[in-house]
Amino acid sequence: MELIQNTADLFAYLAADEAVDHHHPVVRQAAARLAEGVADSYAYARAAYEFVRDAVPHSADAGDPRVTWRASDVLEQRTGICHAKAHALAALLRAEDIPTALCYQRLMHDDGSGHAVHGLVAVRFRGAWHRQDPRGNRQGVDAQFSLDGERLAWIPDWKSNEVDYPVLYAEPHPAVLGALQSAPDRSHLWQTLPSTL
Repeated sequence: MELIQNTADLFAYLAADEAVDHHHPVVRQAAARLAEGVADSYAYARAAYEFVRDAVPHSADAGDPRVTWRASDVLEQRTGICHAKAHALAALLRAEDIPTALCYQRLMHDDGSGHAVHGLVAVRFRGAWHRQDPRGNRQGVDAQFSLDGERLAWIPDWKSNEVDYPVLYAEPHPAVLGALQSAPDRSHLWQTLPSTL
């Protein structure tokens, strides 16, 4: 699949916004800790990815009802769904001047009851974009950081109306961000997350 930037301006993928708040002290401190002792930007990107994937539990896996959406809150509270974790990873990568996009898939719910939009990031290295899924591993999910072929949590099944959206967003999609911001808890969020973009 060819990934498509929603803006030609590469600097937009380094910018801070209200969700990807990489100028926040919590984000800057986490970035500084992760940058200690790494050899280069590739190693930093892997360390940041593994930190968000492994040290920030996916709130559904952990049974945590809190809803986070701002990167600094995700890192401070150590919880979030896939979208929130993508915002946190984007902030950590952008804090170290690594262009990072937000991107999405449409996947079927585990119980087959419908679809939901799933959040990922894409990092720019070697003149190309590489999608990464920081949602967190569990039984049956083995996402890994990779610049040599995707190692995502899921591969969409077109027969089940699942979709890989090719657009790379510089800011969170408004439908996703609106659902996160307005949800009082995760059970409410599950009912309001968009099923398509």
